[in-house]
Amino acid sequence: MKPFNRIVLSLLMLLACSSTGSAAEKIKNLCDVHYPSDGRIQWSCKKLKWTDTPQGLFGERWADVLRFNRLDRRHFFGGVSVKVPRDLKQINHFSPMPLSYPEAAGDAKFILIDQSESFLGAYEHGRLVLSFPIAVGTENHRVPAGMFQINAADLRHESNLYTVEEIGRPYPMHYGLRFFIDKEGEGWPSYWIHGRDVPGYPASHGCIGLYDEEMQYDYYSAYDRVVDKPYYHELTKPYLDGAQRLYRWVVDPGTDPGTFHSIKGPRVHIIGEPPL
Repeated sequence: MKPFNRIVLSLLMLLACSSTGSAAEKIKNLCDVHYPSDGRIQWSCKKLKWTDTPQGLFGERWADVLRFNRLDRRHFFGGVSVKVPRDLKQINHFSPMPLSYPEAAGDAKFILIDQSESFLGAYEHGRLVLSFPIAVGTENHRVPAGMFQINAADLRHESNLYTVEEIGRPYPMHYGLRFFIDKEGEGWPSYWIHGRDVPGYPASHGCIGLYDEEMQYDYYSAYDRVVDKPYYHELTKPYLDGAQRLYRWVVDPGTDPGTFHSIKGPRVHIIGEPPL
């Protein structure tokens, strides 16, 4: 392969699954996004006001309500309708992932991604140790179901083609864990688990997105304060940090160079169909 073609191929592999754009404008009624686990919890639908914040409405249970809606604080804004459980104690550390996964009993570490639930679970010898809401691919931009394996990591991965619309910076894919290169797809697109916006519905070009509010604060805070978006009034630590926590679970911080590198990581099992 000629050097130029090799460079183009490498770029395409890095770019496969950045954001599809201004997804926050697409779906404003999260009550219409149905997950199998919804039937376990009694909930009502609430349309948010622009002055509402998760902490202001739900107190110490704010993160649980966001997990239940597969939502981050940046997408909790006026006009959006969210599911509010009638008994907030029922969703303490909410997760629809099974507490045990026998198929992973022989794996020191194993990742299960259930697209029908828009949730990810991390297992140690079949026992659930971490779980997070995810943003999956939109229609025609979905990773196939099946068994894969983490084969590369990049602490501060970024897209070389796509930018954050409001501010023009390269689209971030921080805490990136690559699990699949589609050698049958045009340009050999690659698929990653990485930090991104989590709006409560499918929103990516195929990658699996996890909470990364630290990135959101870095990328959006100045812009959003200018336009007076209320979530930044309360977007303080602790940040929702699913991407960082999963990355640190997979990649040993003591050996991580902080740049792209190949690894032999956990198996990744992707099941289910997204809710939309």
